[in-house]
Amino acid sequence: ESGDPEKTAFLLRKAWTLYSVTPLYRFCRARLRDYARLLSAFIAAEKQKGLAVAVGVELDIKVALSSLPDLRGSEQDQAAILVQLSSRSRASSRNSEDKVLWLGWFCCVYGDDLSENLPEDFTCLPLFLTHGAESYTSLVGSWFQKTFDCCFRRLAISPLNLSWMVAMWAGCKVDKAASAVELIFSMPRLLPPLDISYAIHPEDAKALWDTVQKTPEEITQEEVDVFMDCLYSHFHRHFKIHLSAAKLVKVSTAVASAHCDGIIKIQHSQYLSGVLMLLTELAISQIK
Repeated sequence: ESGDPEKTAFLLRKAWTLYSVTPLYRFCRARLRDYARLLSAFIAAEKQKGLAVAVGVELDIKVALSSLPDLRGSEQDQAAILVQLSSRSRASSRNSEDKVLWLGWFCCVYGDDLSENLPEDFTCLPLFLTHGAESYTSLVGSWFQKTFDCCFRRLAISPLNLSWMVAMWAGCKVDKAASAVELIFSMPRLLPPLDISYAIHPEDAKALWDTVQKTPEEITQEEVDVFMDCLYSHFHRHFKIHLSAAKLVKVSTAVASAHCDGIIKIQHSQYLSGVLMLLTELAISQIK
């Protein structure tokens, strides 16, 4: 669990686009304010088609970089970094609140596999999540890549990883009234393409997982396969459709939802670090 749910509440129930990021070279956490000013000037210059903008001049878009120390798994993990772009309307008063345009954050939750053998000059924050217009993501990504000699790549989620997610999350206990466990499949060979939505009552999904899982706190590929095969068999019995021939493109549970395009929405603060640990693992596997 994260240290203070209130400090990370803004991360919940938003659709985040996932990226993997190679280690940042000579990133200094003590210089976050300087980086914010430099990034702000870069964005303004790009928006003005390359015209130079003096660093420190008040601009339409404000940039803030801050540390999120609660968002890490082990002592070796670097604390997460939040990047926020906001805008104040010219017509509004100076005392009015800024409007948040875009959010992005770097994090590493139990990323020991990558950070252990990293030279001192490098900072390991392999998972980057964004919420907002892609044009801002492109600008922020360009600045970080040029400044810290890193590389951003969209992080897709394979059907195999989606099946792991739905099995893991279906077995989680959630205090509030849980929503249905839903799997969405695509039948791409049909014209026009057909999507199939398969919803399971959360208690039924958890009961099935409990019968499949042999060792608590440990999950195997065999258990995930058995869980999915049971769901496929049930669906075929009723509708005579082989879902195993379709492509799993999205899963949705009370814990989180995930799309194969690399879109995630985390619903429950209790499982925030667990979801981020899995996503960190996927980001590191793409870097390696």
